[in-house]
Amino acid sequence: MNTPNPTLNATSLRDISCADDYDPNSMPVPKAREVIARFLSPITTIERVSVRAALGRVLAEDVISPVDVPSHDNSAMDGYAVRFADLKADGQVTLKMTGSSFAGVPFKGAVAAGEAVRIMTGGVVPSGADTIVMQEHAEAKDGQISIGSGHKKNQHLRRAGEDLQRGQPALRRGQPLRPAETGLIASLGIAEVSVHRKLRVAFFSTGDELVSIGSPLGEGQIYDSNRYTLHAMLTRLGCEVIDMGVVRDDPKLLESAFREAAAVADVVITSGGVSVGEADFVKDLLNQMGEVVFWKIAMKPGRPLAYGKIGKAHFFGLPGNPVSVMVTFYQFVRDALLKLSGRDPIEALPTFKVPCTSVLKKAPGRTEFQRGILSRDSAGNLSVRVTGEQGSGILRSMSEANCFIILGIDQGNVTSGTLVEVQVMEGVI
Repeated sequence: MNTPNPTLNATSLRDISCADDYDPNSMPVPKAREVIARFLSPITTIERVSVRAALGRVLAEDVISPVDVPSHDNSAMDGYAVRFADLKADGQVTLKMTGSSFAGVPFKGAVAAGEAVRIMTGGVVPSGADTIVMQEHAEAKDGQISIGSGHKKNQHLRRAGEDLQRGQPALRRGQPLRPAETGLIASLGIAEVSVHRKLRVAFFSTGDELVSIGSPLGEGQIYDSNRYTLHAMLTRLGCEVIDMGVVRDDPKLLESAFREAAAVADVVITSGGVSVGEADFVKDLLNQMGEVVFWKIAMKPGRPLAYGKIGKAHFFGLPGNPVSVMVTFYQFVRDALLKLSGRDPIEALPTFKVPCTSVLKKAPGRTEFQRGILSRDSAGNLSVRVTGEQGSGILRSMSEANCFIILGIDQGNVTSGTLVEVQVMEGVI
């Protein structure tokens, strides 16, 4: 298992606590992100996988092109390969057609003065030719080609190595492999690539009130949706997911679950058990097994959020409310997992300002992430409105939303028409 560096130790924690805005009981959102980032180093284990198995993985080494791409001068159009010197600046010229060059079946000879070769897109440009005339600009008859004026030397030519030259990096270490990248690797004739192994993430929910799907609900019980939400988000990020189920509020059971999770995973995520009244119990347990940097964030929803280490594993203690789980995962856990997975750079999700058509209530002193619906009117102008009630237990609001409305720590109430910052979430969570 990877050993991140730096570890959480007295010195590093002292450095953090000396910061002017450090408050483990109410850390500002930007500061919390900065603190987490200090302890993240990518996993170091490298695997060789086939190109077909590489989708979604992260490159651990540069991919160096073993060939020029394209490997030969070729035509970008269907037409005729000619010598530019044979064309006239004014009027037509008639050339003799001496053969053809198709993709994969090149013309074997050379183009001499007064000659032309029929060529198709991708066909090798024959020796002597330096210009491609589109077939729409030529007239073929009885083995001869009539070509008018207005052409440029080297037009419609794709030169060897124009895309990539032999020995050049085609893809850089840290790049996620999407369909375009897998196709590019295959185009170089490369069958296998080196990737970081998948990040192992173990997670479980805590609480005596939680019931797994398929079991009847008793009085005061609820179905555990958080594990399914987390499973989906982790799977989408390409992690190796270890679902440890529901752990009851029992010190021995929790300690056993933490030890088991930390032994097999790079990251341990819990939902529930870190809110006021519960934090001291869980905090004491985790302090025996590792270290926790902070427990509270100056944000809504998701104020109870813990980050630290259990052994060598990173630990994220998320709130129990379903919306809070998703918001905190999206704002803190996602980028941390991408960094640990070897992604470099981490693609920042776009934020931009648009008018808000809703009236928003907001108290200064914390950052709020309200669920919004970004839409475009008939004139093409963007605006955003809230999904409705913003309670942290209303999971439906996350389903309806396609963005977060981000209200800064010092911001107060928002009137209709005010520009607000939005962060698009579509396709992310």
